[in-house]
Amino acid sequence: MPREAREITRNDIIPLAQYAKERSERRRALLPTKKLRRISVGPYVTFYFENFDTMWLQVHEMLYIEKGGEEQIADELSAYNPLIPRPGELVATVMFEIDDEAQRNRVLRQLTSIEETAFLDVAGEKIKASFETDVERTTEDGKTSSVHFLRFNLTPAQIAAFKDASKVVMLGFTHPNYGHLAVLGPESRAELAKDLG
Repeated sequence: MPREAREITRNDIIPLAQYAKERSERRRALLPTKKLRRISVGPYVTFYFENFDTMWLQVHEMLYIEKGGEEQIADELSAYNPLIPRPGELVATVMFEIDDEAQRNRVLRQLTSIEETAFLDVAGEKIKASFETDVERTTEDGKTSSVHFLRFNLTPAQIAAFKDASKVVMLGFTHPNYGHLAVLGPESRAELAKDLG
């Protein structure tokens, strides 16, 4: 699986029996990378920055769990290929991770349209996240979804600043009920810089 690949094809899918044998090792091998691509922001939110490798594993996990065979493959590729970043782009699955159901419902009702307030700050320049518009992530009563898919598109100058270790890169929200920030460490930045090209 070449890191430069920006799309998983049918040819990248290995047989289910082979994946079942290799599953534990493949999952274990990707853990260090996934750790660098996981950024916590505030008490409840985690950004999971995706790439070819994370989505390849996710597609195979869905095929392994659901066992839908050949007919399922096209659906999984259609669902997960859009989450592989294009050059100049970072893509994240954003999850609100609150174990207690009552607390989760209460918090999510206070965070209406939070996806509209997400940003990446590169050397003092804010890059607003883009998000899905074909799927409504907020219910009529204002409760936001516990999962969002966000993209950050960077200009060449912003990419250069992102890769410059002397510059500060932060991730955060300007939502009135969730104004949290996280500074990206050097190892995570180096990993994510690979997505930018």
